[in-house]
Amino acid sequence: MMPTRKNYNQNWLPSIFNDFFDNDWMVKANSTAPAINVIESEKEYKVELAAPGMTKDDFHVQLADDNTLTISMEKKNENKEENDKKYLRREFSYSKFEQSMIIPDDVEKEKINAAVNDGVLTIDLPKKTNEEKVQARKVIEVK
Repeated sequence: MMPTRKNYNQNWLPSIFNDFFDNDWMVKANSTAPAINVIESEKEYKVELAAPGMTKDDFHVQLADDNTLTISMEKKNENKEENDKKYLRREFSYSKFEQSMIIPDDVEKEKINAAVNDGVLTIDLPKKTNEEKVQARKVIEVK
């Protein structure tokens, strides 16, 4: 058996730069949605959304009349280069995410709050007490 001869590309340097600066890894990194945890305890539901590098100004949390909780985030970045340096690639990044979920009927809507801490958005959805559940029931008079 004859040994096989590898065909070495004499123009290897551009290949290294093309591999390093290729867009494929960026598309994969930006196309993933943040991880979401939903936790239930006796007194509340808690939604946690992992979004490293995001601040409270990047988030918008909204509750619609149909009990739909919508979490959206948007971040635009421009990496600025100094004028005296030559750059091989300039990056503009844009991240956008939106997730909607129906909240249970036993949530006290007026007491919902949200906060961002260490790149995690936490939304607290307190449950109604038994007394509040009884008061929320509507009795219909039969005529």
